[in-house]
Amino acid sequence: MDFAIGEDRQMLSDTMSRYLAKNFDWEKRLKVIETEAGFDRAMWNELAELGVLGALFPEDAGGFGGTAFDIGVVFAEVGRAIATGPFLDTLLAGRLLAAAGESDVLESVIGGEKIVTLAHQPAYDAETGEESDVTASGSGENWTLDGAKGVVGYLGAANLIVVTSGDKAFLLEAGGEGVSVSDYRMVDGGSGGELKLSGAPARLLSGVDAETIAGNEAAGVVALSWEGVAVMDQLRDQTLEYMRTRKQFGVPIGKFQALQHRMATLALEIEQARSSSINAAAHFDKPERDRFAAAAKYTLGRVGNLAAEEAIQIHGGIGMTWELPLSHYAKRMVMLGHMLGDEDEHLSRYIELLRAA
Repeated sequence: MDFAIGEDRQMLSDTMSRYLAKNFDWEKRLKVIETEAGFDRAMWNELAELGVLGALFPEDAGGFGGTAFDIGVVFAEVGRAIATGPFLDTLLAGRLLAAAGESDVLESVIGGEKIVTLAHQPAYDAETGEESDVTASGSGENWTLDGAKGVVGYLGAANLIVVTSGDKAFLLEAGGEGVSVSDYRMVDGGSGGELKLSGAPARLLSGVDAETIAGNEAAGVVALSWEGVAVMDQLRDQTLEYMRTRKQFGVPIGKFQALQHRMATLALEIEQARSSSINAAAHFDKPERDRFAAAAKYTLGRVGNLAAEEAIQIHGGIGMTWELPLSHYAKRMVMLGHMLGDEDEHLSRYIELLRAA
């Protein structure tokens, strides 16, 4: 089987790789994640100019690609550099805008002029242990939203917010009436926030239904899976390099057979995750899309946890320090495992879909 991504996608991958290596090195990342926004807006605009954001959307929506493999290539480079920014939010919110025919709005997003995010996850109250979600009321062009959404990516920097409510989606201005935003830093260095709405005027995104939202989540799983495999590769490579240089009893610890076996097992598991991510992309436009997406997300969570744990355990205490890049990759890996559903949720979903098939 030919696993080549094609000449055009390879050019996109190489362009992103060179750009991020030059403009988002380790020192730059440490500075960026200390900022309020959690990402570099100037760098975001430059990525837009390079066509990176446009690669996430098809030509009829104003983009330059939009296939599952285009999405995968972009997010693999994001994972390799653990770049911060609303990449996933742009993909998910942008696809809903495209489905609704909001070409002018999406054009401003693809061009980097506007930042958009997706409010999809219900808010969670730690005190009561209960979830609350957004409800919509209205008809035609007159809709208002009430309720809350939680862990909204890069909410503080967003100009536009796409909010889901059941099988509907709505567009509203971040600074509009009835919109309250509370943002915070995430464990991986990015930014998130809580969204509260009280009679907030919003525009219904016509053409968006339950199937559109389900397809959107599948695209998100493809993105996370490819990003996760790239993060796993970094965890493995950085651990192997440490094993070559760290000495104990006068020899590199990479000479110890027990550690060699652990790394060999990890390498095999990462290849399983890579195959799952490729399968998710290859079956994205097929009837069995959701089953392969669930398999990829389950594998991402299981193997990702293994990669993070092995990397930190073999490094020892230094593996948890802020100054070591590996700790940041491990934190991102854990986050990826929980976004859009964790491994337990997707294992149950896979079993149900397999039985149905």
